[in-house]
Amino acid sequence: MTSQSGRLGIGIIGAGRVGPVLGAALAGAGHALVGIAAVSERNRERARAMLPDVPILDIPAVIERSELVILAIPEGEIESLVAGLAATGAWQPGQLLLHTAPGLGYSVLAPATAAGAIPLAVHPAMVFTGTSLDLVRLRESYCAVTAPTPVLPIGQALVVEMGAEPVVIAEADRAAYAEAIATATSFSASIVGQAVELLARLGVEYPGAVIAPLVRSSVETALASASPSTIDLSSLDDQEDLP
Repeated sequence: MTSQSGRLGIGIIGAGRVGPVLGAALAGAGHALVGIAAVSERNRERARAMLPDVPILDIPAVIERSELVILAIPEGEIESLVAGLAATGAWQPGQLLLHTAPGLGYSVLAPATAAGAIPLAVHPAMVFTGTSLDLVRLRESYCAVTAPTPVLPIGQALVVEMGAEPVVIAEADRAAYAEAIATATSFSASIVGQAVELLARLGVEYPGAVIAPLVRSSVETALASASPSTIDLSSLDDQEDLP
């Protein structure tokens, strides 16, 4: 279904913090955004802000128009949505279907795969704000890619076009990968929040700014100690969200 130029018509289901950012990144690589599905007014506003020229459509219309469908919805909703749409005959043969949940591989897309869709699981290992700032952070990040071997290069190529680096994660390892991501994210938020609160109680003005250099240098040192042969610390200099 890909055009001769290699550009795709991309539809996005979900206008939370992730979907519009990935759409904007791929649009920047030359792909065409054909529509986005957003339910709440808050998400519609985010979609209009990030993707002002992209029509807001219902889910069946997004799928019908798309060569690549990005499912950027909560992990617990993916299985039922994919199966429900398969029951209505929505998925198209040759259509790329990509979800962004960290803990799921491509098997959750089996109902769509049975209809001829091509399954991809791609998770950006970063914390999203849902703003254009994420486009910069995405270029400093890695994305976990899980897909059947014949189509794995497609997922990797899409990640590169977003500006990130692909990391292949096996289907059986997605749960462990998600645990690692959740551990790093929750630990960082908890520790930073606790430190900021303690400094605020002491009357320190702008406690977050005070500890920021310490937190960044501590993380860089910890990462270097964990894997000194594979981590380029220069790439972390300006990174604010670490996976």
